[in-house]
Amino acid sequence: MGYPARMGVAVGIDLGTSNSCVAAMRHGEPVVFADQEGRRTQPSIVAFGYGKSAVVGWRARRQLLYAPESTVISAKRLIGRRPNSEEVRRMKAQSAFGITEGEGGDVKVRVQGKLFSPAEISAHVLVHMKKLAEAALGETVDQAVITVPAYFNDNQRQATRDAATIAGLDCLRILNEPTAAALAYGFKQGRRQHIAVYDLGGGTFDISILRIDDDFFEVIATAGDTFLGGDDFDYVAADEFLKLFIKQTGLDVAENRTVKMKLREAAERAKVALSTGDAVEVAVPALYRTPEGKEYDFAVTVDRQTYAHWVMPLVQRTFEVCEDAMKAANMSTRQIDHVLLVGGMTRFPLVRDSVGGFFGRPPNASVNPDEVVAIGAAIQADALTNQSEGSTSVLLDVTPQSLGVRTVGGYCEVLIPRNTAIPTESTKVFHTAFDNQEEVRISVFQGESRMAEDNELLGEFVLDGLPHKPRGQVRVRVTFEIDNDGIVHVRAVDSALGQEREIRIEARSGLSVEEVRSARFDDIDF
Repeated sequence: MGYPARMGVAVGIDLGTSNSCVAAMRHGEPVVFADQEGRRTQPSIVAFGYGKSAVVGWRARRQLLYAPESTVISAKRLIGRRPNSEEVRRMKAQSAFGITEGEGGDVKVRVQGKLFSPAEISAHVLVHMKKLAEAALGETVDQAVITVPAYFNDNQRQATRDAATIAGLDCLRILNEPTAAALAYGFKQGRRQHIAVYDLGGGTFDISILRIDDDFFEVIATAGDTFLGGDDFDYVAADEFLKLFIKQTGLDVAENRTVKMKLREAAERAKVALSTGDAVEVAVPALYRTPEGKEYDFAVTVDRQTYAHWVMPLVQRTFEVCEDAMKAANMSTRQIDHVLLVGGMTRFPLVRDSVGGFFGRPPNASVNPDEVVAIGAAIQADALTNQSEGSTSVLLDVTPQSLGVRTVGGYCEVLIPRNTAIPTESTKVFHTAFDNQEEVRISVFQGESRMAEDNELLGEFVLDGLPHKPRGQVRVRVTFEIDNDGIVHVRAVDSALGQEREIRIEARSGLSVEEVRSARFDDIDF
């Protein structure tokens, strides 16, 4: 595959739910870039209210407590989602900023009376990472490999590409986070091994089983939950704090968004403190002020055992996903040589110990869980732009979810099963269901349910002008292709007349090509 001539540096960006990280290869080694204060990860937070532009990262995080309604967090949880999905409903209940349905039936973020797509919010984060890298390098950055959770569907991958385009970045490849972590771990090792990558980030969980042989990286199986991460640990603890505050004061603040946001911030601080300590004093001065001006503080001491009791159901949910991946790989935990931990949540002792118990061995401690994904993306970016002679790693990834079309009766006919190696192509012949049928609607779904409506609708198109014949006598050949980014292309051909329709599935909850072009950032100072 050819890529445009390089004008600037190609980087790897871990676009995270809670935090993001950027890295590049320099003199044959990956380098993670820090800001002026030496911080190597940046909060994926976008705050509005600073004139015409937004601020991102640590400056935006400072606004979160006093203006949560103008500060967008965890936008990655909305990207590529349908407005009526369960995940969006949960985000609405948890967020201080507005979430609504746009005119095109997509999800929009409402801040200060303006509507933004989740891709536009993510683009702000990407620009922030781009400028951070440019400041460190003294060079222009115009290309990037951007990582996504392995279990992201086609809509979410397309929307991530849209975010890159809006940010003015040429997205060389969408790379699965566990695959990026494995690439960073195996860089220059030259060893044959099976590894499991347990990736528990701010908003998503993935598990991937890989075979590494020198510079050959093959994903055997992957599974995940795109709404399970550190955010959920914070919300669970914040709910416990809220119950305690209501019990202490008798105040009806269960739906107060500012109170909930302050408690969520306190829960995150408590989680970090309990990662190294046995107990923490949680204090939130002036948590709530009555209309009469009376202030109420909140204070409680939480020990690690109590916190573990609150969040253990979330940890157990990750192992249900792990069992699914191991079954798909047709392997036992005894066959895994090393377990890599990825994502900030894996720093918590309960998670590390539980992972060790599940796999029967302590997790590998040789990689930094906050930086390893960006490092792997940087290695891949270097390979794709041929910057160094040693960039010869071969990646074989898989499609995380099955792909199929809706058939008569509402069933989903699978053309490409989950965990099929990509890139791939599959063709199946369908027949008309009615006499003199003039057209067929090809509805493309992604998911594991036998019923189409229980899966994710990626897109649909019509093949018309069919010859008038009895049912079953007109054949339509449908071909699915999945490229290296995991993005889907579909074409349908009428075998009788040779008519063909071909589409690149567009993100149903994303933006049109024109909307992406008009939203593109030209020269915004972040």
